[in-house]
Amino acid sequence: MSVFSITNNNYHEEVVTSGKPVLLDFWAPWCGPCKKLSPVVDKIAEENPHIKVGKVNVEEQRELAEKFHIMSIPALILMKEGKAVATSVGVKPQAAIEQMIGL
Repeated sequence: MSVFSITNNNYHEEVVTSGKPVLLDFWAPWCGPCKKLSPVVDKIAEENPHIKVGKVNVEEQRELAEKFHIMSIPALILMKEGKAVATSVGVKPQAAIEQMIGL
């Protein structure tokens, strides 16, 4: 499944009412570590169609960043049934992210 952008406008539909787990990637265009993590997140999305992967640009979606108390990026949050069930901050290898997701 492809990666898509999460905004305040589509958050409820894409995350809260999703029938699948959703991995949220909080990032910013100026963030070097975010750029390093992005291909790993994209690969996880491609290889795991049973989960949704959404990216949240913290510069454009400040309300969502505040809602999840994002203090450092990159930050990953795994959502199930509209609730955060796991988090990861910083660049991690693909295996560590897959373990967090439960793959």
